[in-house]
Amino acid sequence: MMKLRLFTPGPTMVSPDALLEMAYPLDHHRTSGFKEMFKECTELLSYVYQTKAQPLILTGSGSAAMEGAILGCCKKDAKTLVCHSGKFGERWQKILKRFGLPHVEYKLEYGHGFRAEGVHDMLKKNPDVKAVIFVHSETSTCALSDAQGIAKVCRDHGALSLCDGITSIGTIPFKMDDWGIDVAVTGSQKALMLPPGLAFAAVSDRAWEVIESHDAPAFYNDLKAYRKSQKDNDVPWTPNNQLVKGLRYTLQQIKAEGIENVWARSARLAKATRAAAKALGLSIYAADPVDSVTGINIPAGVEDDKWRKTMRAKYGIHVAAGQGELKGKMIRLNHMGYVDEVDTVGAIAAMEWTLAEQGYKFDLGAGVTAFVKALATSSNA
Repeated sequence: MMKLRLFTPGPTMVSPDALLEMAYPLDHHRTSGFKEMFKECTELLSYVYQTKAQPLILTGSGSAAMEGAILGCCKKDAKTLVCHSGKFGERWQKILKRFGLPHVEYKLEYGHGFRAEGVHDMLKKNPDVKAVIFVHSETSTCALSDAQGIAKVCRDHGALSLCDGITSIGTIPFKMDDWGIDVAVTGSQKALMLPPGLAFAAVSDRAWEVIESHDAPAFYNDLKAYRKSQKDNDVPWTPNNQLVKGLRYTLQQIKAEGIENVWARSARLAKATRAAAKALGLSIYAADPVDSVTGINIPAGVEDDKWRKTMRAKYGIHVAAGQGELKGKMIRLNHMGYVDEVDTVGAIAAMEWTLAEQGYKFDLGAGVTAFVKALATSSNA
């Protein structure tokens, strides 16, 4: 009878109401009813992105949208600057390498976010760069980069800014038009509170000029094909109909709550979680922590697999392990989407109980107390 609570930073928890919405009988995607639903989804996505652009809806993961954006905006006769300090920034460089696209890498230590000054210096050294790829919220290290500042530097330089917003859009402040971001990508299984299977890409007029100027080495992920179909509220390939139905429902929920309130909720949960970790004598991994997911270092004497597996088996709390070189060194707790204060304080309690079982020394209840106090402080602010 145990409830499973996903605290992984994707897929995140999906509400029973959203699941029921997707349980309705399947409709065909070429009908007028589906097209009206699709249109409403793009309008609501524009609100979440804070843009006048019409975000594209692709069937696939966030990586599909990023691949389409990279192949459309990064050309063989132009150089790209790729910023990476984690597994996902590294993935975008792998795409550039796979397709033989010329690029320069800007690498930082894991746990550090990128700042405008550093990108400015790299562009000064490489004046022929025409596009910059960066991750707003690096999911693997739980680190935040300055999307607003980087986008301005790119505009001043005359380069396009391609932003991986997969664990930022819909969770932390993100204002595509105000900040001047050219391409921003996210996925359904993060802040949008759905199962995996949909990806989204919002594209500026500047970026469309580049995309339309050449034939990208893409077919299924060709953004031009999606743009052409979406003008008629249609799709070029068979979509995931039921996820689109669920998308309309979850986007309506976000609009009803208000995007600023969603941002504030995520910030409260992240701040309180970091306070709880500190009270337990645990340290936060990222030097520049993001509010969408918190990375906590595993203390000496605690076994990573045993800790996580016990939390899931005994208390239904599934937290994420570290990725790549961080495997066995950290756990990650999600603050995106369908998660609230009660869910999260339960996760903190489960952390305490399972740490105590492994012999880790701390004052039992210290994390929960710190979490509650931090919430009270932020609520009164």
